[in-house]
Amino acid sequence: MEKHFISIWFFIGSLLTVYGVLILGTGIYELLGHSSPVVVLSRLHLNIWWGAGILLLGLVYVIGCWPKGRSNA
Repeated sequence: MEKHFISIWFFIGSLLTVYGVLILGTGIYELLGHSSPVVVLSRLHLNIWWGAGILLLGLVYVIGCWPKGRSNA
């Protein structure tokens, strides 16, 4: 019987995807008018940029390291 291992990068990608969704959601929430404390560079909306970047990176890892099904060939 052949063992099948799941890559650690799949789990790291999953974690990055969850973090990206949370940070992006916070940025969108703040953009919609729910104000946060005033910061010098708040007009750049870094939560949205970082959230989107982390989300994309996480999805690259999740899709690239998706566990493959066993083939009967």
